[in-house]
Amino acid sequence: MKNIYIIGVGLIGGSLALDIKKHDHKVKIFGIDHNENHLEEAMQLNVIDAKATYEDLKNADLVIMSIPVDAAVNEIIKVLDLVSDDALVLDVGSTKAEICKAIEEHPKRRNFLATHPIAGTEYSGPKAAILGLYQNKTNIICEVEKTAFKLQEQALKLFSDLGMRIRYMNPEAHDKHIAYVSHLSHISSFMLGKTVIDKERNERDIFDMAGSGFASTVRLAKSSPEMWTPIFKQNKANVLETLDEFIINLQEFRKFMHEDDFEAIYSEMKNTNYIKEILNGIQ
Repeated sequence: MKNIYIIGVGLIGGSLALDIKKHDHKVKIFGIDHNENHLEEAMQLNVIDAKATYEDLKNADLVIMSIPVDAAVNEIIKVLDLVSDDALVLDVGSTKAEICKAIEEHPKRRNFLATHPIAGTEYSGPKAAILGLYQNKTNIICEVEKTAFKLQEQALKLFSDLGMRIRYMNPEAHDKHIAYVSHLSHISSFMLGKTVIDKERNERDIFDMAGSGFASTVRLAKSSPEMWTPIFKQNKANVLETLDEFIINLQEFRKFMHEDDFEAIYSEMKNTNYIKEILNGIQ
């Protein structure tokens, strides 16, 4: 795979470009982005080697789609229409069911692999790209059996070279699980930030009094609304289910507070401490 085209040269696509270029100096990375400033930045930062357009996709060995999930569902059809029969097309979005459904009958379905690298930061744009972002990160692959075997092998070698761990899921299971461990986290962060902004009208008070706990909890509220709104829309049913369960837990905590039942609060927090064991890794 020598000619690689990245559609969307922000944090995720840009970081992939940096990692791929470090691993193989012979590749040429082309950038496609509706934002001309992003393309200029990506060129200046050596994230990409050259600009490109959809007309150039016929020359692609690999196309990586790293754009908001609502745009990806529409653009994937155009991309598959344009690439050669030997090209591999990946998307890296945070929802998988809709994009897999959109191309299930496409004549080049075998050229597509649905992936979701679980990596990123709260920042966006080419300047946010990080070398080594994907090292030891999990990459979810959906419907691998629908991708041509030769292209599967190429993709898995690439992911291995970049240091990723692989898990396989069907698109519906992926979207359900990711609603809990990612999408709910972002909603919680956004709403915590909103609550503090609404209550603390003095910005200086927020700045002076915010400790590391607040900063780490609200970090995700700095994420791009342009990226996250379509994610919530596409995964609406699962997001609503996670919100309902989260709200029940908040209401129960509120009830304990009203009733001065601090033993129950202690017990809930103590039980939840088990999350430390989970996040330390399952052997």
